[in-house]
Amino acid sequence: MPVAPRPAAAAPVSHEDAEPLRAGIQSVEVGFELLDALSQAPGALMLRDLAAAAGMSAAKAHRYLVSFQRMGLVVQDPVSTRYDLGPAALRIGLASLARIDAVKLARERVDALLAETGHTLAIAVWGNQGPTMVHWIEAPQSAAVTLRLGDVMPLLTSATGRCFAAFMGHEGRDAQRISPMVRDELARLKKLPRNNELPLVDVPQSLQEVQALLDDTRQRGLSRVVHSLLPGVAGFCAPVFDAQGRLALGLVVLGSVATLDTEWQGVPATALLRCAQQLSADLGHRSPAPDKA
Repeated sequence: MPVAPRPAAAAPVSHEDAEPLRAGIQSVEVGFELLDALSQAPGALMLRDLAAAAGMSAAKAHRYLVSFQRMGLVVQDPVSTRYDLGPAALRIGLASLARIDAVKLARERVDALLAETGHTLAIAVWGNQGPTMVHWIEAPQSAAVTLRLGDVMPLLTSATGRCFAAFMGHEGRDAQRISPMVRDELARLKKLPRNNELPLVDVPQSLQEVQALLDDTRQRGLSRVVHSLLPGVAGFCAPVFDAQGRLALGLVVLGSVATLDTEWQGVPATALLRCAQQLSADLGHRSPAPDKA
């Protein structure tokens, strides 16, 4: 009668393998401080400056930099002796950026933002016809808003449209130029009858007023409407930028004027702006340094 084979004995587990994964390797984390300091610097750094930025001695930093140079993560200019990020760091960065889905990343944040603001949230991107809603999540007990996924938002009467009108192409030389689409919408608004039963509120009536509105939006870093799109509805929209400084999407919060805090320093506005700025950073965007007086 055949005998069943005995199960193989399990391989012994070494103490190193049994160590919790969260323990990590401290030297890697320490070395990363040098790479992080280089990534945040405006240019190449001398050893002493780089070590100071990373919070370590020059001798300790030099040992890490020797290894990083061998790996191509860091290069040293033979004339100035300054250190900068190398080709391997560039390859890693470009590969990471190519795999980022801005909308997917934003959708992962809206639940937490909803809990913080307590109001309906949306994500908008620039489509063929203008800023288009691509994701929508309603807050419990929120006021009904007659908007749907795929809706194209007006450029001057919605927070979403104002955000895109202000920040689309803002990184270029024509940042202050009013686009033809905005001009066309302004012309249509001026033709609306003045005795409308539901008159639009806070809507520009001239190119000068449009320019002032867009300048204010850029200065504040987000847009706002109150009664402008729909009577009784208010909202904010904050821009999210990619690594090239281009507008990737807009984050929107909206609700009834009876419950939504419409102050610029209120919770909905500040939480939305903070989330948008973090998303921009995660997409590789680096905010410009503030002007020094």
